[in-house]
Amino acid sequence: MTTVAPAGVQVLGTLEQYAAVLDEARAGGRSVGFVPTMGALHAGHVALIRRAACECDTVAVSVFVNPLQFGEAADLAAYPRTPDADLAVAAGAGASVVLAPSGEEMYPVGPAAAVPSVSVAGPGRRWEGASRPGHFDGVATVVVKLLAATGRCRAYFGEKDYQQLAVVRRVVADCSLPARIVGCPTVREPDGLALSSRNVRLGRSQRSAAAVLPRALAAGARTLAADGPAAAEAAMAAVVATEPAVELEYAAVVDAGDLEPVSGPVRGRPLRLLIAARVGTVRLIDNCDPLAGP
Repeated sequence: MTTVAPAGVQVLGTLEQYAAVLDEARAGGRSVGFVPTMGALHAGHVALIRRAACECDTVAVSVFVNPLQFGEAADLAAYPRTPDADLAVAAGAGASVVLAPSGEEMYPVGPAAAVPSVSVAGPGRRWEGASRPGHFDGVATVVVKLLAATGRCRAYFGEKDYQQLAVVRRVVADCSLPARIVGCPTVREPDGLALSSRNVRLGRSQRSAAAVLPRALAAGARTLAADGPAAAEAAMAAVVATEPAVELEYAAVVDAGDLEPVSGPVRGRPLRLLIAARVGTVRLIDNCDPLAGP
C-alpha cells in the first residue's frame, strides 16, 4: 500500500505495531471499532466504517487480500487491488488506523502452510462452504489473527456475506475472542444489486443481468409466508431462469442461526433467503431477511 497517508491516519504494516497502537488507544480510555476488508473499498465498506466511527472513538481498518479464501489462483489474481484509493476512502469515512500487512507478515511460513489454521463446521458446512471448499477455513484463520491483534473491540461485518457473518460469530464465540461482532445491513445499487468488489468485473450487459438476483430474493420473500420454503425456493429459481446470462448455483431458505435448510411450518422462526449464481465468470451471492426483503 502507498506510504503517503492522509493527515491523521496511521498506516501500519506489522501486527505488532498495529496491536501497540490500539492498546495505547484503549489505555487512553478510547473504544476501538474494527472493519476488516480485502480492499477495493466501495460504498458498502464506507457504511461499515462510518457506523464504526459513530459508535467508537478509534476506528481501525485492515486491507489484506487473504489468499486462504481463494480456491483458484486465477480468482486470487483477478481480485481488484486499489491500495491508494482504499486508503483515501478509509480515511474519508472515519478511519484513523489502517493495517496493510504483507502476505509474509500474515503468514510467515506461507499461506499453504499456515499453522495453526482454524476450521469451522456448523454454519460453514453448506452453501458457500460446499461450493468453495476451504473458503471458510481461510476466513476463520485470518479473522482470528486480525482480531487477536486488534484486541477488545467492536468488529463490523456486512450482512451481504451472511454466511461469513455466521461463521465469524461462531469462531469468535468458540475462541473466546474479545470482540463484539456487529452485523450491518447490505448496501445496494438503485436496481437492488448488492454492492460487491466483484461487480467491477461485470460487463455492461452482465451487470444488467445480475439485477435478477435481488428480484429473485424478493419473489422468494413474497412466496414464503403463503406457500412455504419449497415454493419460495422454486420462485427464486424461476425468476433467475428468466435471465439466460445468469446460471443459478443455489436458492435456499435456511435457519438464520445455523443456516440449515428448513421445511414445513415457518411461522415465528428466524429465516434467511440465500442465493448464489454465476454471471459469466463472475460468481455473485446475495441474501435477505424474508420479513424485510432485499
